[in-house]
Amino acid sequence: MTWNDRFLELFDRCVALYRGGNTDFTSYFDGGDVAFLASIGYKTREFFDFVEDFCEEGEPSASSALLVAAVRRDYFIVMQENITSNEVLTRDELPTFGDVLEGMAYLPRILAKARAKLRGELDPDIMFGCGGDRKFLRDHGNIPAPDFLRHVWAAHDDDKLLAGWVRDCQAGR
Repeated sequence: MTWNDRFLELFDRCVALYRGGNTDFTSYFDGGDVAFLASIGYKTREFFDFVEDFCEEGEPSASSALLVAAVRRDYFIVMQENITSNEVLTRDELPTFGDVLEGMAYLPRILAKARAKLRGELDPDIMFGCGGDRKFLRDHGNIPAPDFLRHVWAAHDDDKLLAGWVRDCQAGR
């Protein structure tokens, strides 16, 4: 079974557990699941956040969750050489909802979250792809979250380049 098939199988199993009334994500995963998630640079809580939002809000879909995981997995393998970071981006370090970059509110926040997501450094209480992120991406050209992550990776720390790309997306270019 490929990693992506296993990811989708696990996603479906967790959705069934959640919809069955079990919201305790710590009971969802056995040792093999935890090892699998670690092998793609994922943690159980970040996986659960996608399941929970899908069950409660209908998005992100399983395919979107998989594509986000694919970007994280690629970054983990290529850039981190399968070595998990011990750093954590906390709520206190995250830009606020109203912080502005190149005239766009929230852009500094979603950039910080995307970079931490790529490195596997998000605090368990922070989700890349949450409702606020989805609204920002929708309002700025309906940017798919995995595409945003890939552009953040490719741009490194060039915030001006990313802001220009977001503007282009919003303008339909």
